[in-house]
Amino acid sequence: MSTSRFDPRKLGAYGENLVTQWYLDRGYCVLERNWRCRSGELDIILAKGRNVVICEVKTRSSERYGTPLEAVGPAKQRKLRRLAAQWLRDEAPFKPDSVRFDVAGVMGTKIQVVVSAL
Repeated sequence: MSTSRFDPRKLGAYGENLVTQWYLDRGYCVLERNWRCRSGELDIILAKGRNVVICEVKTRSSERYGTPLEAVGPAKQRKLRRLAAQWLRDEAPFKPDSVRFDVAGVMGTKIQVVVSAL
């Protein structure tokens, strides 16, 4: 599937769908997708047992503006931590034993997941 002609929202949804399936294939359950609050959005929130994974997904059609993983800099990392704390406080269906932050980069059909990236 070519991703070069998609608008940004469709491209992002495409990447999130691929990454979601990647986690499902590894035994994770999806708790939320595109959880939003006034402060921002968490792309995918998953669980495996009582362990929660919050995954930020970056999808690119080319490396013109850098690789997908380069798009998650220090400011974005701080924001993700704040959003995760809010979700855990207000929305989590259980108190997790652990919380992990992953970053997934998608380019075309290639997925790179960095486990415990933050």
